[in-house]
Order: sequence, then structure tokens, then C-alpha cells
Amino acid sequence: MSRRVRLALLTPALLGLGGLFAWAIAGLPEFGDYRGPYGYVLNQIVVPLRHSTNVVMGTTFDVRGLDTMGEEFILYAAVVGVTLLLRDESGAGRVERRTRRARSDTVRLLGVLMIGVGLLVGLWLVAFGYITPGGGFPGGVVLAGAIVVLYLVGSHRDYGPFRNEHALDPFEGLGAGGYVITGLAALALGLQFLTNLFGYGKAGTLLSAGSIGILNAASGIAVTVAMLLLFAEFLETYVVPLEPEDVGS
Repeated sequence: MSRRVRLALLTPALLGLGGLFAWAIAGLPEFGDYRGPYGYVLNQIVVPLRHSTNVVMGTTFDVRGLDTMGEEFILYAAVVGVTLLLRDESGAGRVERRTRRARSDTVRLLGVLMIGVGLLVGLWLVAFGYITPGGGFPGGVVLAGAIVVLYLVGSHRDYGPFRNEHALDPFEGLGAGGYVITGLAALALGLQFLTNLFGYGKAGTLLSAGSIGILNAASGIAVTVAMLLLFAEFLETYVVPLEPEDVGS
């Protein structure tokens, strides 16, 4: 099929998609307008019933906790799919390459500081996710992003420990499996799936919200490792083979 024919087929499809987007945006409510009772009900019940002062996390890991477990496994399946698509078995045994390091000491110093700040913010988002804005999902992305900065200011070899699939896979299983195990533990005790196993504690503290804290931490681990695996596959496939070898490192 020639380029002209492909463009002729693509143009009406893009115009149709653009029309649908315009139609969807035109039907959006005004900024700040809320038309459903669901949010108001959750604002009233989540804090007194679950002691999670972040209502979003209380909803995510309790009111619709089963849906969140499904989303976590969707992420897991997506990572597995991308890994299988990008993996080049023919180059699996190639020799490790030394890639170019950042030459500016200032850039490298700022990068190292960014790694520390990123890890601190990511851990805070995960740890306090059910108390203040944050959570395991955004916290996991921030943690993985901070670790990737190590590659940007160092080299592929420096980033090596964080692309080791054999080391990362158990943590990925711990994150995804920890969510399920928490639910199964409730079933083993004769309770409903994902029912709280602990006391709710004092609202606004780390020892509050019961099982929500465990589910949040499990999600943080799963998302962090999933992002690291994705980064590693993209680096191996698209970046590292194209970078010049730094023979002086």
C-alpha cells in the first residue's frame, strides 16, 4: 500500500476521531460543577468508617478495593506484554556496553540530589497515601522515576542493578500478590474479601485505616517495580544499542 493511499485512509479517520473528541469536550460540565451524589456520600462515610483522611485512597482500597486489585493486575499484564514484545532473544547474550556518562560534574551533582529528593518524595507519597494526597500508584511512579535519573546522570552500567529481572520479579510478585493475600486472609478468618484485619486506629496517623495501609504499600511496590521493568526494556531496545561506547569509563 502506497503512502498516498495510507494518508487517504487515515485522514477521514482522524477527522472522525477529532469530531468525537470535540463532541465529548463540548458536553463536559462547567469547571467545579458536580452532578452526582457519589462523591458527597463518600465524603460523609469514608473518614468515620475507615479512618482514612484521604477519601480518594479510602475509596480506592476499600469501597472499590476489588476494582483496584483488577487494575493492579492489568498493569502487571501490560508490563509482561511489553516485555514480550520488546525482548530480542537474538541479542540476549550480547556483551555489556559502557555508555556515555554525563560529562558535567554540576549536572551529575544535581542529578544525584534529584535522586535523593525523588526517593524521599516517592516514599512519602506511598507511606502517607491514605492520610494526605498521594498513594501507592503515584508514589510508585515517582520512586521509579527517581531511580531512572541514575541512568541519566551515570551510565547503563550504574543502572544495572535496577534492570535485573531476576532481582525485580520477586518484588513484583510481592506487590501484586500482597494485595490478594490480604484479601484471602480475610476469607480465611470467615470475613468478606478485603475486609479490614486490624483496628482502624486514630484517623490522621500512620497506624490508621486498617488494611488500607497494607494494600497501599503493596500497590506502591508493584507500581515501582513495574515501571523499572518497563524502563529497562525500553533502554535495552531503543537507547543503549545506539549510544556510543565510552572507552574511558
